[in-house]
Amino acid sequence: MRIIAGIRRGKKLATLEGEDTRPTLERMKQALFSAIQFELADRYVLDLFAGSGQLGLEALSRGAAKCWFNDASPAAMKVVHRNISDCGFENNAKETCIDYTMCVKMIEREQKRPDLIFLDPPYGKGIAADALVRLAPLLTQGALVAVETGVEEEVPLAGLSLRKEYRQGTVKITLLEKE
Repeated sequence: MRIIAGIRRGKKLATLEGEDTRPTLERMKQALFSAIQFELADRYVLDLFAGSGQLGLEALSRGAAKCWFNDASPAAMKVVHRNISDCGFENNAKETCIDYTMCVKMIEREQKRPDLIFLDPPYGKGIAADALVRLAPLLTQGALVAVETGVEEEVPLAGLSLRKEYRQGTVKITLLEKE
């Protein structure tokens, strides 16, 4: 797993051992970032189910201003922290290790809210839909949300507009926008 483009292009990233996390396929990541590449500058990103942090780190490499990395797993957050440090993004990163529902409550209290959100939770548990419904009312105009799920999972629009959907094998990324 590596960063595809930007100032840290080619940088290899550490991953969590075992089956607890599932990194986004490089081909899917490339398609997603190709679609939003000219909209990344100065974005405040939230990588809510960070895993290794690869999506947030890719956004930072391509010009996002700041990324809030969150994962409920302490082991995953250790890997995220290492990757942030290895990429030299310590000044652009915020890290929390809490359940996504608690993270959304923290976002409600923030003065500046994320305007690019990556949701990549475990598949088939309804977590993506729940997180999206909780986050949608907090989004500002022009905010983007990329939701990765299994192809069979429904992604509610939650008051957002569907911009694009990408499918590969059993994986789907749904890109939504707050208009």
